[in-house]
Amino acid sequence: MIVFEILLFLVACFLALFAIISISNLFYLKSLNIYKQSSATPFVSVLVPARNEEDVIGNCVSSLLAQDYANYEVIVMDDDSTDSTMQILLSLARADNRLKIEKGTPLPAGWLGKHWACHQLSQIAGGEMLLFTDADTVHKPHMLRQAVSAMLAEKADLVSAEPRQVMVSFAEKLVMPFTYLSIMDFLPLGVAYHSRISVLSSATGQFMLFRRSAYDKIGGFESIKHHVVDDVELCKRIRTQGLRWRLLDGKDGYHVRQYNNFAEVYEGHTKNLFAGFGNNITGYCLIWLWMLTIYWLPLISLLFAQGNPLIFWVSLGCIFLSLLGWGIAYARFALPFYLIFIYPIIVLLMAYMAAGSMFLNLSKKATWKGRYMPGTV
Repeated sequence: MIVFEILLFLVACFLALFAIISISNLFYLKSLNIYKQSSATPFVSVLVPARNEEDVIGNCVSSLLAQDYANYEVIVMDDDSTDSTMQILLSLARADNRLKIEKGTPLPAGWLGKHWACHQLSQIAGGEMLLFTDADTVHKPHMLRQAVSAMLAEKADLVSAEPRQVMVSFAEKLVMPFTYLSIMDFLPLGVAYHSRISVLSSATGQFMLFRRSAYDKIGGFESIKHHVVDDVELCKRIRTQGLRWRLLDGKDGYHVRQYNNFAEVYEGHTKNLFAGFGNNITGYCLIWLWMLTIYWLPLISLLFAQGNPLIFWVSLGCIFLSLLGWGIAYARFALPFYLIFIYPIIVLLMAYMAAGSMFLNLSKKATWKGRYMPGTV
């Protein structure tokens, strides 16, 4: 019983820490649209890798060509698409000469597909700043202007912005917000911005704006060509080089619908989760067991707290702190608020996908965009 009580109090301490981090991040996670417009307009290359994106590429590129920023180019790399992606791009290019279309060369050994496409794009780009964005994103006309203003105001070498997630299916609504919870509750940005602790790194590959000099200094995508979680790895390299990065709330600047159903959600998360922990089996298992403990132990202990007021009130306090942390994250990113009340189910679902990610990666069966991803780290 003593061990159980100690474990419960330890859970309470962690949840209190998460709540403190979440509250502090309300101040440190700035919105993309708060920055005063800069008078400087450096040339920006907007770079889009595209593989079989016929359903989304038109909206993405059209939104990028509609930016109210004066000095930029858009380059799209067709990464061996087998659908009508290239035909759609050619049609758009005939109407706007700022759009450049490139055909990717065959994937070399040791490279992941998207990384190779982004590397080729960076070799073609002529911008002082490079914005890597995904083909399933849709951008508001002020996005690029605000991003450049944020970069210059923050004196940053990398600015990454979290999107507004468009979620239609219930599977998307359950799983996709977990990324925002991870940022708000587990990543103390106030500490991360002023340290070189690599584990405190976060970026989103859907929106990474680099100074060209910083991108070249860290070795670009070539330096992480076999890493699955490219955005976090690039952010780590920015940090270890002593360069400056900022993570912003970009939900008012662009949106994305990453997945359409549970099968796609599962494939995307099983590709990334285990790799995001460096394929460290022991650490990965311990962290996910602890996650389950943090969010489930207070509920279980509450059921068996009869006759023990201390256990009852500590358990109730833990549940309140859990709801507070989840509530802040969901409110900050305008997510479906009612879902915070089923957070234990969401954690179970995430743990299930985490287990699947470990199995698929260790058995070299993880896939993305029809390609196997063996030997990744």
